[in-house]
This record gives sequence, structure tokens and C-alpha cells, in this order.
Amino acid sequence: MQPLHLTAYTATSALGHGNAAHADALRTMRGGLRPCDFEDVDLDTWIGRVTGIEDAPITGHLAAYDCRNNRLAALALEADGFAAAVADARRRLGAARIGVFLGTSTSGILETEHAYRRRKADGALPADYRFRESHEIFSLTDFVRRHLGLRGPALTLSTACSSSAKVFATAARHIQVGWCDAAVVGGVDSLCQMTLYGFHSLQLVSAEPCRPLDAQRNGLSIGEAGSFALLEAAPRDNAVALLGYGESADAYHIARPEPNGRGALEAMRAALTRAGLDAAGLDYVNLHATGTPANDSAESRALSALLDAPPTSGTKGWTGHTLGAAGALEAVFCALSIEHGFLPGTLNLRTPDPAIGLNLVRNSRTGAPRRVLSNSLGFGGSNCSLLLGAV
Repeated sequence: MQPLHLTAYTATSALGHGNAAHADALRTMRGGLRPCDFEDVDLDTWIGRVTGIEDAPITGHLAAYDCRNNRLAALALEADGFAAAVADARRRLGAARIGVFLGTSTSGILETEHAYRRRKADGALPADYRFRESHEIFSLTDFVRRHLGLRGPALTLSTACSSSAKVFATAARHIQVGWCDAAVVGGVDSLCQMTLYGFHSLQLVSAEPCRPLDAQRNGLSIGEAGSFALLEAAPRDNAVALLGYGESADAYHIARPEPNGRGALEAMRAALTRAGLDAAGLDYVNLHATGTPANDSAESRALSALLDAPPTSGTKGWTGHTLGAAGALEAVFCALSIEHGFLPGTLNLRTPDPAIGLNLVRNSRTGAPRRVLSNSLGFGGSNCSLLLGAV
């Protein structure tokens, strides 16, 4: 495929606001998880909570879109001059020639949770509840395109944990067929009670900071994040490009991954083929690595079937699992590793699971990765692999 340049990218998560905060945290092994203090949630777990959301209401002509998810999106758009970079692209290409493709799993569902707590005696929801602008799954993308003044094709993908990785593939296809010249891609998912209690009911939430790939791993930590990238086909003065992508569906179980990781393997192979690369050319693999026993095992089997021993790590020990935002957030991690020359470690890893059998990067270290693969493996076996590289 034709490389698509990441002419701007940014991340906001429990590690902070903007790329510098994330690069520093990743290199110095400084995590962002903390004991759960979200609203009145009574769970013994740790979360990756973004600071400042409560103090940043959306005002002005987009005030109707005010909700935790869109506040997080707005904070992320203003970090690293991302909105300004999009404005520059808009002047060069035209607002109608830039698409917006975003991933989320629950959008602004927290607003609905609050509205149900305020139901009237007859069961009616309060008059100020705005489903279309807050909870409806397209509300995120609608808010972002209005915030950025864009009029190109737009859609929201919601395929659980692969959502914001798959938007890179969707954008690439739109650019390839000429429906747009550039695209804003990314993902935003924010904390809510349904997610925290839902994963707790599935017995997938850890009572300690999650420990991906550890022999004693016992579940995930939930986090929130907003992350964006601007993809352009025309070469610009930048260092990183999307070289390939691969997608697959396990068609195995509504929640569990296919045990041998065959779907994940298919996605990784497709990304390599699309990039015209051999697996031996990979310098680093960012694993999905949620910290649940089944996911980590299936992914490791898939990677072992692909190639011998590339340096690999899982980064959810830093931020928690940010669900629909995870794919874009970890794509930014990979871009940072290429641009700044380091390999992220695996935070909270004490004793590597001997059954995993991968070349795990335990502590972050300097390096010169030029070809990196990032995996996102969603509920129900919705898989996506992104291949990023230096250009």
C-alpha cells in the first residue's frame, strides 16, 4: 500500500497530556494507574484516570456536546498543536477533502447513567438529557469534525478493543479510492460505571495494577484516553508513516479469543503483506496484552507462529486498558518509539509467564526501531494489526 504519513499525532491518557508526557513516562517506567476513585464506584481495582476532565466543560456553540467523552476528545485535540495542524491541512486541502474516522466502545454513556439516576417519578428522563450529542455512538465523531471544521466523510467504528486501530485501515481505504486526501483518525473512550462494573462481573478486573504477560496476571485495569493522528498521502516533513494494516475476525466466541491466536496471526500477516515486508524485518511488536490469561496466551501463540523472537512488550500496565481508544493510543506509543529511539518495557511485569515464550522487553531501553507492529484484539475476535515505520 502507499505509505500514509502521520503528519501530526497526539495522546492524552493517565500518563498526562501530550506526547512529551507519554514519551517521558514510557522511557522512565512511570505508570499512571491509581486506586479506583471514580465517582461512587465501590470496586477494589486500579484505574487509568485522566486529570483535568472535570474542569474542562465544553462551552460555546458546541456546548450541547458537553460530556466526559467529548471533554476528553477536546483536551486531546488541543495537545501538541494537533488542532492547529489539522487547520493547516484544511487550508491546503479543503475541509471536504479530510475525513474523520474514530473509534469508541461506549461513547458518552456516562451521561445516560447520570440521566437514569435523575429519572422522574413516571420514569421519564430529564429534559436536559441529550442522547444525540453525548451517548449516541456517532456523537464523538460529530463533535470532533465540528470542532475541527471538517466536512469530509466521517464515521465511528465500535468493535470493542480494536475500534481505533481499525479506523487507520478504514481511512487508508477511503484515501486509496479518492474519497478524501487526508484523514483524522483516533479513538476516545472514557470511564463509566457500566465498563467498570461490567468487566468486574466478568471476573476480568484485577485488584492490583494489571500485569500483562506475568505468570501471576489476574486481569486488567480499566483506563481512559483520547488519541489522534492526521494521515496524509503526500509526503511531509515528518518521521513516521502507516505502512500496512491487517484485519481479521476469529468467528470463534462472543468474548474469548481463539485459543491458538489464528485470527491474530492472520491480521499480522495481512499487515506485513500489505506493507511488502517480511516478518524478520520487524524491530518491535507492541502486544495487545490486556493482562488476562486467555488473551495473552492466544496472542503469544500467534506471534510465535509468525517469527522467532522480535522484541515485544505490553504497555497497558502504564495506562490501563483504554478499550476503544487502545488501538490509537498504542499506535502513538509506537510512533514515539520510532521518533525518539526507544523500546517501551512491560510495566508491572515481575515473573514472565514461561508459557508465553516471547522476547519480552521488561524495562524500557534505547534502540532504533524502524519497523514496528501494533496489535489490537477486540472482544469476539475482532483483530487489527498496524505496521508503522520510519520514512
